[in-house]
Amino acid sequence: MSNGEKTELSCENRPTVALIGPPNVGKSSLFSALTGMDVEIANYSGTTVEYKRGRATFDNHEVTVVDIPGTYSLSASNEAEQLAIDALEEGCDVAICVLDAVNLESSLHLLFEVQEYDIPVVAAVNRVDLLANNGQTLETGYLRRELSSPVVETIATEQQGIDKLSELVTAQLTDPFVHDDPPSKKWERAEKLATDAIREPKTSNTGSSKLDRLSQQLVQPWPGIPVAFLVLVGTFAIVVGVGMGIRQYVLLPVFEAILFPVIEQTVQSATSSETIQNILIGEYGFLIKSIEWPFGLVLPYVLSFYIALSLLEDSGYLPRLAVLLDGVMDRIGLTGTSTIPLMLGYGCAIPGITATRSAETQKRRIMMTLMIVLAVPCVAQTGAFIALLGEASLLLVPTIFFMSLLGMVVSGLILDRVLDGPSPPTITDVPPLLVPNMKVTATRVWMRIKHFVLGGAVHMIYAIGAASVLYELGALQQVGKYMRPIVVEWLHLPEEAAIPLILGIVRRELTVLPLIEMDLTTSQLFVSSVVALFYVPCVAVFATVVQEYSSKMAIFILFLTVLTSFLIGGIFAQALALA
Repeated sequence: MSNGEKTELSCENRPTVALIGPPNVGKSSLFSALTGMDVEIANYSGTTVEYKRGRATFDNHEVTVVDIPGTYSLSASNEAEQLAIDALEEGCDVAICVLDAVNLESSLHLLFEVQEYDIPVVAAVNRVDLLANNGQTLETGYLRRELSSPVVETIATEQQGIDKLSELVTAQLTDPFVHDDPPSKKWERAEKLATDAIREPKTSNTGSSKLDRLSQQLVQPWPGIPVAFLVLVGTFAIVVGVGMGIRQYVLLPVFEAILFPVIEQTVQSATSSETIQNILIGEYGFLIKSIEWPFGLVLPYVLSFYIALSLLEDSGYLPRLAVLLDGVMDRIGLTGTSTIPLMLGYGCAIPGITATRSAETQKRRIMMTLMIVLAVPCVAQTGAFIALLGEASLLLVPTIFFMSLLGMVVSGLILDRVLDGPSPPTITDVPPLLVPNMKVTATRVWMRIKHFVLGGAVHMIYAIGAASVLYELGALQQVGKYMRPIVVEWLHLPEEAAIPLILGIVRRELTVLPLIEMDLTTSQLFVSSVVALFYVPCVAVFATVVQEYSSKMAIFILFLTVLTSFLIGGIFAQALALA
């Protein structure tokens, strides 16, 4: 990149450093160690590929660090690889190629591909502590000579080698080191270097570590399946228990006893207009609901969910769960690796849908996308479900999640038979099992919470503002009257339950949150939750579907979700009315 030239990946004309490496190599941990929490998450132009960008200071040099999505090669076979190529061609001044100490051969092959571009390269060999656990050592000096690039050992989770890495990057910025041309036979050269660079222990290591033994056991039916059940139950307990505790005993008491009375008194003192008071502090009062719904009801569960998810990710357990569930997923035409996009969908449908790019076939990608938009509630809607149903009946909460699981299975079985295309087997990359580093996990949770607040919460606040005005003008009530045949006669819900269906088009959790204010029976709570579960995804998800597929697919999803939600909700409503 020419000096002073600004590209999409760069920022404020600072030098740009790109982090490139394979998945599961600890690249995100290295990114967090370099940048702290000064992080921005963005989508690359024309794609839905998400990358992270942060600011770092290397020896008084301010730089922009870009975390490129993990890739095994630079063959431009998908959008993540294309983003890495664009960064190397025009977006960065220095590339840090993160190598995996325990899978050095494939990492070296990627490094050779990076060296084909005319930019300085620093090789960071991460996770060398895992070599030490096996009694192995890395000959860094040998690699440095053979690669003709600066090489440093790092343990990103413990921030070891970070200072040395910063020094090498600074040196490359001020006095670039010209590496030799990469070898023509990359795989052969990578295999030889990986073999020669790792020194085996003089005495054989007869016994594997407890972590290694546990790692092997977790992918076996016994005890893998019971452990998976306990992990999923524990995850559910963390999400519900921690989220409900924060909501009931921390946030709501502060809001209801201190903050809301002050807001109401201030508005009543500031204006005598009944219309303005209703808009600001009425039934859909903007100043009250814009705080209570996103932060008092939803945020606690978003926080607890991302704590649980980040712990599972950082421990390396999710790929093991994928291997364990491979046989089950095969029955609906998917593979164990499909588990990860589906689980990401429980956080937010957008990363879940973008993660389907890793699918082996277009058929499987479409299947996972439709399963996510149809039957997987995002974490914000999950929090809303718990807030709505938790106090009425704890049994309703797991019942809704069972409906979600059942919806995925049934839709998967149908789609597997309807859609054409092959269903080839796949190979799952299983990283080592690790004890999560709390600092790294906390950083990951913070980044996700920040992303939710700046994205989801802000959009929810906009929708609440519009709803408060439209409700006071009577527009929402008028639309509710037009929907009476469906809402009242078919779903057996009160007429005002049509309002959440209108708001839910903006944010999915808004199909649930307004129901909290209504005096619904247990049957109505269940029916309304079923409708909300299968109802249309939010506007942002539709935009993602258009980018990933087409506007026709988005329109198809709109009709599919509306018809499915009303059909299933109505069947339950009619059955419960006869009971």
